[in-house]
Amino acid sequence: MMDLTNRPKEKLELNKLQKRLRRQTGQAIADFNMIEEGDKVMVCLSGGKDSYTMLEILRNLQASAPIDFSIVAVNLDQKQPGFPEHILPAYLKETGVDFHILERDTYSIVKEVVPEGKTTCGLCSRLRRGSLYGFAEEIGATKIALGHHRDDILETLFLNMFFGGRLKSMPPKLLSDDGKHVVIRPLAYCKEKDIEAFSELKNFPIIPCNLCGSQENLQRQVVKDMLQQWEKDYPGRTDTMFTAMQNVVPSHLADTELFDFKELKQSPSAFDRLNIISL
Repeated sequence: MMDLTNRPKEKLELNKLQKRLRRQTGQAIADFNMIEEGDKVMVCLSGGKDSYTMLEILRNLQASAPIDFSIVAVNLDQKQPGFPEHILPAYLKETGVDFHILERDTYSIVKEVVPEGKTTCGLCSRLRRGSLYGFAEEIGATKIALGHHRDDILETLFLNMFFGGRLKSMPPKLLSDDGKHVVIRPLAYCKEKDIEAFSELKNFPIIPCNLCGSQENLQRQVVKDMLQQWEKDYPGRTDTMFTAMQNVVPSHLADTELFDFKELKQSPSAFDRLNIISL
């Protein structure tokens, strides 16, 4: 971490950010019962700002939590050309975290299957998810922690609406389709700008994603830009939108499987009340 001893302003800002991120992460964990007594939490560490921050905050919470749980960091080495394999092991050894480096050549598969010029995120994420799920079962992890934050969740909501015709997003807690794995997103209440500032002050050794991070005109980037512009023009709008995701009213949408509109009828007693009023 960067030495802030002689930089009181930056030290104060770091402390404020850490307290805020810790509070928001702790609240998300409590609201969704993400971590329970005896859990073995597999923290998926990509080498980006989000996963570094998640690991740091979870370790911080672990030290004072009223329950006992363990943490193991796992990095999936996808064999991208030029990937600096030494950075994460060196960092994790220094912090004293139990960790595993899982080597899977998903990069070659993605480059072989996806046509040149097309986005690789979809296939890459499926291969990555399958590898991590399998390894979680192998090491006996009871929870799989991913570093998605509040902005990721909002972006996914709009992506699904604009391009998928579905009103869905990334849930803070998810049971895998086969029922074997519980995926948690402890940073669900945290803003990306806070995570970015925290990461810079902590001086995490960030590893860029050369597979997909450099792709231009990704749909997610378009949505991200849209939300950032909204927030700039109307401060607080993204806060309101995230709050809306937590206040869903099925009867005021249009999903016939979620709400029984067909059986929605006037109550006979309503006519009696109307007659009395008329008299």
